[in-house]
Amino acid sequence: MKLLCYGDSNTYGFDPRSFFGGRYPAEVRWTNLLARETGWDVQNAGENGREIPRRPWEIDDLLHRAEEVDLVTILLGGNDLLQGPPFAAEDAAARMEACLTPLLARRAPASILLVGPPPMTLGAWTNQAVCLQSRRLAPCYRALAEGLGLSFADGGQWGVELLFDGVHFSPAGHRAYAAGIQKALSPLAKRFAPSL
Repeated sequence: MKLLCYGDSNTYGFDPRSFFGGRYPAEVRWTNLLARETGWDVQNAGENGREIPRRPWEIDDLLHRAEEVDLVTILLGGNDLLQGPPFAAEDAAARMEACLTPLLARRAPASILLVGPPPMTLGAWTNQAVCLQSRRLAPCYRALAEGLGLSFADGGQWGVELLFDGVHFSPAGHRAYAAGIQKALSPLAKRFAPSL
């Protein structure tokens, strides 16, 4: 099965403990852990700082990457919320809906797994207002997914540990996320890649 993991720095595998924007080793990143555990062709399309695509070239990038895969996971919204008030969870959900509309014209909605990011915690990069909106994001995404017929998973239910910045997964967080998303994806893999 071919899986596209489209996301931000937590998909890329950014390690905030590094001085120059370094990345966790492959054996730590959740995408690699998922590939090792399942044997799937997992394509890491994470990018540091990525917000929910809204410019034409960003949408085209997502559509291009999604062309020849069985499933797509999307883990985005944290960087949008880090803009701070008045940008809220509802704004991120509206932005996500606009991003997904052209993708839904090309593939079965249930073959897209929209993930509610694990809520941010108070840390070097966050404040109370951002943390509140990040806790509200998964319910907004769940409602969006239900309305559009998408698959949905709440990453906040997987016990993902964050580091001192309140944003990025720790190595243990990557392991927890990998286990959670594998469980969420397994029934979809049987449906959309039946040769497995």
